[in-house]
Amino acid sequence: MYVTSGHWEKYGEDSFQPIKTPDPNEEFLLKPMNCPHHCEIYKTKPRSYRDLPLRLAEFGTVYRYEQSGELHGLTRVRGFTQDDAHIFCRPDQVKEEFMKVIDLVLYVFKSLGFSDYSAQISLRDPENDTKYIGSDDLWEKAESAIIEAAAEKGLPTVTELGEAAFYGPKLDFMVRDALGRKWQLGTIQVDYNLPNRFELEYIGADNQKHRPVMIHGHLLGLWSGLLPF
Repeated sequence: MYVTSGHWEKYGEDSFQPIKTPDPNEEFLLKPMNCPHHCEIYKTKPRSYRDLPLRLAEFGTVYRYEQSGELHGLTRVRGFTQDDAHIFCRPDQVKEEFMKVIDLVLYVFKSLGFSDYSAQISLRDPENDTKYIGSDDLWEKAESAIIEAAAEKGLPTVTELGEAAFYGPKLDFMVRDALGRKWQLGTIQVDYNLPNRFELEYIGADNQKHRPVMIHGHLLGLWSGLLPF
């Protein structure tokens, strides 16, 4: 799954290496992320345009081999549980679904008393396209959807080039702590590329096969690992 998604190529060195067993044909890998698994759930049965949007969410525990110098208290660790959601929708539903996740992030921040935050539109590095997967056309669609959704919500934003995920652009919510340091908590990402790699499909109103769009949403991101404490 991680080879298909591209995560292994990009982050294989930052993942725990496979665990071997006495069986030479068997090995295990600690789960480094949840996205490919939700793609596999989507593929468990045929989908219709009437089934979309399909919203999947979990508190998923993942493990990443952060280097010793990268570890930081309880905010950069090797094992954590994150709130992780993936919305599979039709292209015409992307903006509406994205705006709904913005509303949910802002609701959570208000409930927790997070008032000192900013919204960052994280786009590709125009000088280095080797960091990313997918065509320019799909990236332009994804970036436009984020910019338009943030504008329609009246959300003040800053734009940072080179801060996109390798599969799609993001809207990152940066929160300041008591020492004034900025941390990324909520993030919403528009992804045309993983549905292509996993060959996800739905039957449209025209009775033809179409490709869904994937929206990744984390309300508190990695910090949700702090909640039990």
